[in-house]
Amino acid sequence: MSSTAPWWRSAVIYQVYIRSFADGNGDGVGDIAGIRSRLPYLKSLGVDAIWINPWYKSPMADHGYDVADFREIDPQFGTLAEAEELIEEAHRHGLRVIPDIVPNHTSDQHDWFRAALAAGEGSAERERYIFRPGRGPDGAEPPNDWRSVFGGPAWTRVPDGQWYLHLFAPEQPDLNWEHPEVRAEFEDILRFWFSRGVDGFRIDVAHGLVKHPELPDLPPPVDPDGPAPQERVAHPHWDRDEVHDIYRAWRRVADEFPGDRSFVAEASAETPDRLAAYVRRDGLHTTFNFDFAMASWCPKELRAVIDDSLTTLGRVGAPATWVFSNHDVVRHPSRFGRETTTKRVPRERYVPDGPLDLELGLRRARAAALLLLSLPGGAYIYQGEELGLPEVEDLPEEALQDPIWERSGHTDRGRDGCRVPIPWDGESAPFGFSPEGAAGEPWLPQPAYWKDHTVESQTGDDASMLELYRRALRLRRDHPALGDGSLIWRDTPEGVLAFDREPGFACLVNFSDEPYRLPRHEKVLLASRELDDGCLAPDAAVWLAL
Repeated sequence: MSSTAPWWRSAVIYQVYIRSFADGNGDGVGDIAGIRSRLPYLKSLGVDAIWINPWYKSPMADHGYDVADFREIDPQFGTLAEAEELIEEAHRHGLRVIPDIVPNHTSDQHDWFRAALAAGEGSAERERYIFRPGRGPDGAEPPNDWRSVFGGPAWTRVPDGQWYLHLFAPEQPDLNWEHPEVRAEFEDILRFWFSRGVDGFRIDVAHGLVKHPELPDLPPPVDPDGPAPQERVAHPHWDRDEVHDIYRAWRRVADEFPGDRSFVAEASAETPDRLAAYVRRDGLHTTFNFDFAMASWCPKELRAVIDDSLTTLGRVGAPATWVFSNHDVVRHPSRFGRETTTKRVPRERYVPDGPLDLELGLRRARAAALLLLSLPGGAYIYQGEELGLPEVEDLPEEALQDPIWERSGHTDRGRDGCRVPIPWDGESAPFGFSPEGAAGEPWLPQPAYWKDHTVESQTGDDASMLELYRRALRLRRDHPALGDGSLIWRDTPEGVLAFDREPGFACLVNFSDEPYRLPRHEKVLLASRELDDGCLAPDAAVWLAL
């Protein structure tokens, strides 16, 4: 792509789940000092930027997504001064920094919410949140039938009888985005961090924020086997059209600062067209691609998602982004190693089901890496993905900390299995996650077999997942065909995906059970498995120079 194009159109962004990346002070929880100590690793890996999950002051009811102060760093992670030093040091390594921003809700320990509880019914302080009287003769029933994402009702009653809305945990009260003070406050928070050098923000629950003013009950579910609705029924609290006014204002704030500051939306929408609305030219810059992340290991399904994404986003001038794993989903080697590799229910998580063939999952994950990094647009790598880390599915119940575990009545183990601290070196826990002689155990236990997945054990091993990622990222950076742009599909048999990118590049992925003979090419740039007499093995991918 053009060297003058904005960096975010082609960027490979590495997700740092701060609690689990690297522990600098030895308390068993990752922190800013740990990130700083591993910046040389990230530079050598070949990524362009790091996205850091929330580092703000928080009681940690949802591991930082319950923010008590957006202008302070939680002491567990460090200080504001350390954050500023990290930003400067990352920039010296050529890495951009994108923190999370959580605008749908605050912590119940935020000064605003504490003031709202103290001020009482009808107060100006309560107008910043969504307080309502209950239903029924004594107001003992919630105001409507909305449900929390974490399970249970989305309303909690306070001692004076009113109820407040929380689409997530009760410790995460939803803000009232119709209130001008809320809008002004977040624009000021953006300026606070942009002025300290951050290069953009990842927006948590970007499809939330705005609610129907009358807070109606949820519409009846659509029968998947019945006729399609004649027209779209707007959801009362997800993906409402009014949310785009907020993001147009945020775009104007970003444009006040030099250096192509950018936003990426964590937005869930019913259709590609609804998703594209977030990244129109006067709105946000990019959005996550959940349809791609949740697609099955199936060439027909993946091609359909790729085509829909490129076409729909291209109409509004936005690049696509591609991702297979993050801190909210089962790691993809553990999805791809099963017969059922996805769960395509809107806003419902995939839960591992059936026996795991991890060897198969890792083969497919290697092929998936080459697919991910050769598609037009940007890409996201979740920490440890480059090490081939699987989901940790056997964490002891007493170790589980995700609020989903408690809110589901211990029926859903939640997301802790993809959040286990990553292994750096050594033969036993904490595998270099914490400094030698650290007093604290890692906040989630690491499995013993991770000794074979450490950075140390994979470095220099050409057959390792880490070295595959390093080579792929180096080629992606150097090859003029890769990054933003377009692709041309090749005609291939069922079970094989293949496309060309100009100038002179092709990617082939074999999903079938049979070897596939490579087309004419100048040379092999990179393969996820060893080639056999000019053939691509099943569950493998290859990059070719044409």
